[in-house]
Amino acid sequence: MAVKSPCVELCHFDGKTGLCTGCLRTLAEAREWKKMTDHRRHQIINERARREKKLAGK
Repeated sequence: MAVKSPCVELCHFDGKTGLCTGCLRTLAEAREWKKMTDHRRHQIINERARREKKLAGK
């Protein structure tokens, strides 16, 4: 079963981190999502907590 996109249609990319403030992916990850393997998609989803901290500046 394919991994669902984390997109919440709130696309705004942080200039400092390069992460989308909605789904916490980079622009490249968002663009390539449909071409990625499920393994890579899971890796991105599993990095969510780390990315949230990075976006918060911690």
